Amino acid sequence: METRELTVVAGSFVGFQLLFSVASPPLSSAITPGYGRLPPTKLTEWNSRLVSTVHALIVGLFCLYILWYDDAVNANPVWGDPSLVKLNVAITCGYLLYDLVLLACNWSTMGDSFFVCHHLAALYAYGYVLTRGVLPYFANFRLISELSTPFVNQRWFFEALKYPRSHRLVVLNGVAMAVVFFLVRIAVMPSYWASVFATFGTPEFERLGLGAQVAWITSCIALDVLNIIWMYKITRGCYKVLTGRGGRKVKVEAEASSSLDKKHTNNHTD
Repeated sequence: METRELTVVAGSFVGFQLLFSVASPPLSSAITPGYGRLPPTKLTEWNSRLVSTVHALIVGLFCLYILWYDDAVNANPVWGDPSLVKLNVAITCGYLLYDLVLLACNWSTMGDSFFVCHHLAALYAYGYVLTRGVLPYFANFRLISELSTPFVNQRWFFEALKYPRSHRLVVLNGVAMAVVFFLVRIAVMPSYWASVFATFGTPEFERLGLGAQVAWITSCIALDVLNIIWMYKITRGCYKVLTGRGGRKVKVEAEASSSLDKKHTNNHTD
């Protein structure tokens, strides 16, 4: 890993920590007085989700820029120049490390072994990108899923502030969450997997080696299975709200954080 990437990882880690502990409390208090009335455990998660939203917007929009304008990566998705992708992945790695520390420090209220396993697996997978510069297109493409995270977090914010599920803002956010989640996680699957299959049997694919090949394909399959399950739950919940039907609350966690997020609906995989 080059000095630049290490600097970005460390800078992101510190920056997200400062956003969580220094910037989020006064900013959130200015946005809504309800923030100050939350119990301590919810204050912690509120700040965590605000950081999650900021991270998601940064890497998600950066991802779109790379997909649209980085000709080197688009021309060679396996071994193209990974400079910009490495920068985006380094930001995400800094966020994952920050989130692991946050979970460890608040394990009694926020601890979740699933998130820990997810974060460690994501760091391992993205390590291939940062150290070997492989699969830049595919690693970056996966980060587009982060664009659904702000809507998932906003759903939690409304719930924490005790907005009724029938409130217009809650309904609009729920519909937007379902639409964006579908667009960035489900609708892109055919295009993504067509690009994956197009690499099979090529010299570029063989150069990866078995370790990178297995880590890449298995993580993608697992993530897309989770995305389909989460899409089903989101659609079911959205349908119940729009039709006014009761029933069990549908939990969509990320991130997670993802996770897809605790971020957290877990997203960070290449």
